[in-house]
Amino acid sequence: MELSKVTLEIFTKLEQQWLSVSQCGTTSKTRILSIDGGGTTAIVSGAALIHLEDQIRLQTNDPHAQIIDYFDIITGTGIGAILAAMITADDGFGRPLYTARDAVNFIADRNHEFYKMKSVGVFRRRRRFSTKSIENLLKRVFQGKESEGKSLTLKDTIKPLLIPCYDLNTSAPFVFSRADASESPSFNFELWKVCRATSSTPSLFKPFQFASVDGKTSCSAVDGGLVMNNPAAAAVTHVLHNKRDFPSVNSVEDLMVLSIGNGAPANRVHRDVRECSTSTVVDIALDGVSETVDQMLGNAFSWNRTDYARIQAFGLGGKGSWEETEVLNERVLQSLPFGGKRLLQETNGNRIERFVQRLVATGKSSLPPSPCKITPLVSC
Repeated sequence: MELSKVTLEIFTKLEQQWLSVSQCGTTSKTRILSIDGGGTTAIVSGAALIHLEDQIRLQTNDPHAQIIDYFDIITGTGIGAILAAMITADDGFGRPLYTARDAVNFIADRNHEFYKMKSVGVFRRRRRFSTKSIENLLKRVFQGKESEGKSLTLKDTIKPLLIPCYDLNTSAPFVFSRADASESPSFNFELWKVCRATSSTPSLFKPFQFASVDGKTSCSAVDGGLVMNNPAAAAVTHVLHNKRDFPSVNSVEDLMVLSIGNGAPANRVHRDVRECSTSTVVDIALDGVSETVDQMLGNAFSWNRTDYARIQAFGLGGKGSWEETEVLNERVLQSLPFGGKRLLQETNGNRIERFVQRLVATGKSSLPPSPCKITPLVSC
């Protein structure tokens, strides 16, 4: 009996030590949320973000918890960037300007203002989106509550934000980040301009000409989706090399990544393989970028699939309206190492719920808030 008690005590202590080590390893993870560009309706990303925030509140028993509380950096392209910026922007009191549901509903309700068509050209036969309409709306979206009339900038975000575009001046990608904005006003831009830049789809919008808050850095931007429709890889690279904000990250083993796609219209999923028009080539390029990044990250996290999750749906992106359940009930198509995909029994909703379990286990993010909140005596 005495030997059994001693054995039980030893195993109890070993179990406690193992759990302690396991928990320490979990809490050291840096959490990345990536939202794809593509389209104008945010069908998949909208449903996924709402379910993500609902699950965080459910599993933490905190009705006021928000996505930003459990992620360390958020990145997005195109309409995904608008959503990312909306749930990351500081309301002036240390909380997000919008909840996920508020941001998604705002875009759905004002979609006709974001993407208002107009006729252009000599004979008014060409169709483009109105730049004035989207710019006026974005200015209202990113207007601070604390100081009426103040236009929020990259520095006015609760967590690090990463948004790409393509700069025609340099013929290279340009990535806006809070890290760079904190270093110099020459890399600090107004959020509405950043979102306008990454949404400038060629043939639908004119290239967007704008400058940093001090006027020293200029950019002629077109859609970031041309080069980074899925910005997850850019975010991983940023975190691995940004030792100031992420000093404990040494490899992908220190990361958790949730990558949210934005669907693919049925006409792109079931395209005619015998024809290859210009629009088809563009679609292939956009889809190819996103899928290539998914394949690369799937390989990088093949040692631990639970630290990388990709949410995507097909045949929904062309619809004018959507049902959240339709997106969440679609089964997961998982990338396999060295190519190919596998259809899982797990649904998008199941995958988000399982990912949130790990998020909650890691606890709330401990990254510093907006640089404008760190030194309140210094004017931002």
